[in-house]
Amino acid sequence: MSDLETFKMDVRAWLEENCPAEMRTPIQSEADICWGGRNAEFSSPAQKLWMERMGAKGWTVPTWPKEYGGGGLSKAEAKVLAREMKRIDARSPLSSFGIWMLGPALLHFGSEEQKKEYLPPIARGEIRWCQGYSEPAAGSDLAALATKAEDKGDHFLVNGQKVWTSYADKADWIFCLVRTDFTAKKHEGISFVLFDMETPGVEARPIKLISGKSPFCETFFEDVKVPKENLVGELNKGWTIAKYLLTHEREMIGGQGQEVARPMHEVAAGMIGLDNGRLADPVLRGKIIEAEIDEWAFNQTLARKLGEAKAGASLGADSSMLKYYGTELNKRRYELMMDAAGHDGLEWDGESGLARSWLRTKGNSIEGGTSEVQLNIISKHILQLPGA
Repeated sequence: MSDLETFKMDVRAWLEENCPAEMRTPIQSEADICWGGRNAEFSSPAQKLWMERMGAKGWTVPTWPKEYGGGGLSKAEAKVLAREMKRIDARSPLSSFGIWMLGPALLHFGSEEQKKEYLPPIARGEIRWCQGYSEPAAGSDLAALATKAEDKGDHFLVNGQKVWTSYADKADWIFCLVRTDFTAKKHEGISFVLFDMETPGVEARPIKLISGKSPFCETFFEDVKVPKENLVGELNKGWTIAKYLLTHEREMIGGQGQEVARPMHEVAAGMIGLDNGRLADPVLRGKIIEAEIDEWAFNQTLARKLGEAKAGASLGADSSMLKYYGTELNKRRYELMMDAAGHDGLEWDGESGLARSWLRTKGNSIEGGTSEVQLNIISKHILQLPGA
C-alpha cells in the first residue's frame, strides 16, 4: 500500500470518528456557516465541535505549515482530505476571511512574529477578520483611498472611513489599507496594517440591503491607535500586498460558481415536479442543462487554475476571469431557481429564503471589484486587446 493510500485510509477513519452526523448534511441557511471568532454564535454544539476538532488537527488550513496552525499536508494529501470530506458530505468546518485572504498575505509578506501571532488563531477559528479596503470615494479606484495613518512614534493614529466592510459588526480584527504618505503617488503611499475592532475609536454601522439583511457595514476610525508592530511588510509598500490579497479575494468570490450541494435540476424538480423522469417544463429544463454544463466547465477551469497556483504560479489577471464568470454563474443559478419556484419564490419570510438569496446575488457583481473592472483587466492583461 502506498503512503498516499495509507494516508487516505487514516483520513477516512478519522473523519468517520470525528465528523458529527449533523455536519454531514447540506447547508440550508447562513446559520449553518461557521465563522468562528471571539463572540461566535454556533447553530449547534456539533458545529462548534467540528470546528474545534478540525482546527486542532490543522485541517481547516491543511497546507499551511504546522508551526502556524496548519496541517502541514502536501498538495496531494490535501486533495485526498478534500475528496474524503466530500465522500461523506462533510461541511466546511470554518469560513474565514482570515483563511481566504489575510492568511496567504501573511504567509507571503508577514514577519515571523506576525505569522506566529496571527495565523494559529485564524486556523483554530478563534479570531474573525474583516477587510478594510473600499471607501466612499475609493471603490473601483481603490488606490484613491484617503484613510490616513499618522506616525506618532511608537504607533500610528488612524482616521477615516471604510465602506462595504463585510461583517465588520461581527469581526474581531480588521486588515486595513491606510495612507501613510500623502506626498507620494497614490499607489506608493499606502500601508497595510492590522488592528483590533475593539480599539477605542472604531465604529461599525450595518448597511441594510434590498435583501433585508446587512452583511456590509460602514466603518469609521477616529484617532485609532495602531501599534507600529502591526504594520505588515514595508511602510508605504502596502499596495503590493493589497494586489496580492485581491487575487485571493477574487478567487474566493469566483468560487461561488462552483457546484453546490444540490444540483439545479434537483432543486427545480422539487419545485415543479417531473414528467416521465424529466423536468416538466421543457424550456426551463434546457436552460438548467445548459447552466449545469457551464458550471461543470467552470469547475474544471477553476481546479486547473488553483492547481497551477498551488504549484507556485501566480493567478494574476486570471483571478479576474474566475471572479467575473463565477459571480455571473451564481446569479444565473438563482435566476433559474426563481423561475422554477414561480410565485412561491417571491415569499419573503418563508424558510427557503430564496427571494432574499436571489437579491443578494446582485451584489456579486460589485464586491471584490465590479464586473466592469474585471472585464477591463481581462481585456488588457489576458486578451491584450489594442487600446485596452
